[in-house]
Amino acid sequence: MAKAIHMMIRVLDEERSRDFYARAFGLECADRYAFDGFTLVYLRNPENDFEIELTINHGRSEPYAHGDGYGHLAVCVDDLDGEHRRFTALGYGPNPIKEFARDGALMARFFFVQDPDGYKIEVLQRHGRYR
Repeated sequence: MAKAIHMMIRVLDEERSRDFYARAFGLECADRYAFDGFTLVYLRNPENDFEIELTINHGRSEPYAHGDGYGHLAVCVDDLDGEHRRFTALGYGPNPIKEFARDGALMARFFFVQDPDGYKIEVLQRHGRYR
């Protein structure tokens, strides 16, 4: 059976991105590999072994276009309200918390935030299928 191990995003500024993911989600550098022309940085936390791979193409100065195919990365947390306050205090400008119901019952509580390169991240309250 296949196992999801990482997702890759291209970023302009390694330090800015590493700082955001460390402060926002507790993701730290697990490995860093510099090559001619690009660097790969793998971020993860003790919660699990799924990683975000940051690809930094050397010499790139223009922001990447996300196109209309990228949606978002999703993470779940125990205290959504507390995380929303923390993200606000960090100056990350999270969107307001929303609730999503199905068949009259709460399906999800969540908010979105964007990383320094504009990638959307959904932060969900642990509940139901979101564990």
